[in-house]
Amino acid sequence: MELLVKRLYSADDFTLGALYRKSEEGKSFLSFTLEDEHRSEKVMGETRIPAGRYNITLRSVGGFHQRYSDKFPDMHKGMLWVRDVPGFEYILIHIGNTDEHTAGCLLVGNSADIKGFIGKSTAAYKNIYPDVAQALLDGEEVWITYKDFA
Repeated sequence: MELLVKRLYSADDFTLGALYRKSEEGKSFLSFTLEDEHRSEKVMGETRIPAGRYNITLRSVGGFHQRYSDKFPDMHKGMLWVRDVPGFEYILIHIGNTDEHTAGCLLVGNSADIKGFIGKSTAAYKNIYPDVAQALLDGEEVWITYKDFA
């Protein structure tokens, strides 16, 4: 499975984008995204990850995993973990609405505005998560590419 994040709008403290699933037929829109801002030098918890292609696996330990296990008991198999990002660790795809809810992670939502807010995040997550998690459980590799357009 191939996912694509197109970073479309950058501001002083956040980055808005769009998440797509790539296939032979083209790209299908999955959600809007929100991340921290671009910085030439990393600041812990305040910097988006570098553009590039990264593997996603499931992370089944830690606080996020426990909270999501409780929140989504019928669906949750582990956090979607973006791996091997140079200078970053534990980059997850999760629910949130503003840059205050991310520390380098990728937030997903069904609506967005240029003030740095994404809405209906839980609905977007519940739409995206099952297919990605099932692909991983079935032994399929899942990759995510981040492209900067802003």
